[in-house]
Amino acid sequence: MVVQPIDPVYTAHASATGGRQGHVASHDGVLDLRLTSPASSNGVRGTNPEQLFAAGYAACFQSALTSIARSRGREALYSTITADVSLGKEESGAYGLAVVLTVVIPALDRYAAHELAEAAHQRCPYSRATRGNIDVQVKVGE
Repeated sequence: MVVQPIDPVYTAHASATGGRQGHVASHDGVLDLRLTSPASSNGVRGTNPEQLFAAGYAACFQSALTSIARSRGREALYSTITADVSLGKEESGAYGLAVVLTVVIPALDRYAAHELAEAAHQRCPYSRATRGNIDVQVKVGE
């Protein structure tokens, strides 16, 4: 697969220290979070990289979905995208990720919602970046 260069319209800057038990912050200070492992039992509250990835993927996917819906004269304004990001071991023993995106569009029937979800999966930059690298499933929920 040939990597296509981009002409950036926006670049996010963030730094992490301390890994999963550390801290992450955007350079503008808007994002400033304590990190903990998913199964943190030390009583420290924080987020983890999988939650951050899930949030970013869900938001990006919804933007693609609403843009496509609008271009097709469909209503997806009140849609919800839920991204479930799993961390687990691959057969090789290395850690990997898997994603399930659940799309709910109350104003549309399941067929129309599925059609828009598949189109969004083709357009969303997160979907394009993960395609062929991790298992991503797109489902239409109720």
